[in-house]
Amino acid sequence: MLPSVTIREVGLRDGLQLVKPFVATEHKLEWCRDDVNAGVREIEITSFVPPSIVPQFSDALALAREAVRIDGLVASALVPNLKGAQRAFEAGVQKINYVLSASEAHNQANVHRSTQDSLEDFRRITQERREKNLPTKVVGGIATTFGCTIQGTVPEKRVFEIIESLLSIGADEIILADTVGYANPAQVGRIFTEALRLTGGKPVFAHFHDTRGLGLANVTAAIDVGISRFDASLGGLGGCPFAPGATGNIDMEDCVFLVESMGFDTGINIEKLIAIRSKLERWLPGEQLHGMIARAGLPKTFTSRRSTSPVFISG
Repeated sequence: MLPSVTIREVGLRDGLQLVKPFVATEHKLEWCRDDVNAGVREIEITSFVPPSIVPQFSDALALAREAVRIDGLVASALVPNLKGAQRAFEAGVQKINYVLSASEAHNQANVHRSTQDSLEDFRRITQERREKNLPTKVVGGIATTFGCTIQGTVPEKRVFEIIESLLSIGADEIILADTVGYANPAQVGRIFTEALRLTGGKPVFAHFHDTRGLGLANVTAAIDVGISRFDASLGGLGGCPFAPGATGNIDMEDCVFLVESMGFDTGINIEKLIAIRSKLERWLPGEQLHGMIARAGLPKTFTSRRSTSPVFISG
C-alpha cells in the first residue's frame, strides 16, 4: 500500500470568508457532496462567527446540521471563542478547529484579546466538552506561526510554548498556519520537526498560503520531516480579513497532484476536483481562481488509481 497523506478542504471556510456575495447554502452543500465523491474525507465547512463580522457564514448552523449527515465526511468548523464552540457543539460537527495567533498583534486584530486570554478560552471549551461528555474533537490552531504582516517576526519559541499549552489543556490535534504566506522551506522544516516532537504522535496539520509562491515548496518541506496532513482550498481561494496582504491558500488540485506525484496516496480524484472547480466559476462570478493543473492538465506520465485520463482545461 502507498503511504497516505490527508488533504483537508478549507475552501468553504477560508476560501469563502472574503467573498462578498453570499453563496447559497445548497451550493455549499453540493460542494461538500462533490468533494466527498472526489475522495475528500474532511472539510472545514464553515466558521461560527457573528454574521455581522462575516455575513458569508450566517448559515453556519443550518449548513453544519446538513453537512454532518453526509456519509463519509468528517465535518469540521472554525471557532474563535467559547460562544462559537457552543454553537458548533450544538450543530454536531465532528471537529472544532479553535484558532488563536502566535502574534499578539494579530490576535488583537482578529479576536480583540491577548493570546493568553485566547488560551484561557480554549480551556473553557475543553472543559465544556468534558462536562457534556461530547465526542467532538477539539483542535488547537495557531495562526501566524511563521510571521505576521502586523507584528513582523514571530519567535519560534513562542510557537512551541503555545503548542505545549494547547496540548496540556486538551487539544486532540494541532494546526500550524502560515496565515500571511511568510514561511519558507527551511523554517517549515525546523518548526514542524519540533512540533512533531512536542505532540508525541497527536495529529499535526500544516496550513499554508501561497502568497509569495512558496506554498507547495513548503508542503514538500513538511512532508520531508514527517507531516502527512495538509489544508488546501479548491481553486486557491482564501485569505484572512484581519491580516493585511494575506491572499489565497494553496490550490487543492495542485497540492493533490504534487503529493500523488511524490508517491503518496491521497484517495482524491483530481479530475473530479476540476469538475467541481467549474461549478465554483458559476457560483463565484468575478472571483479569481488559481492553480496550474486546471490550466495545463495532468501530464501523460501521471498515474493515479483514481484518475482515468489526462485532463486539459483551457486557461
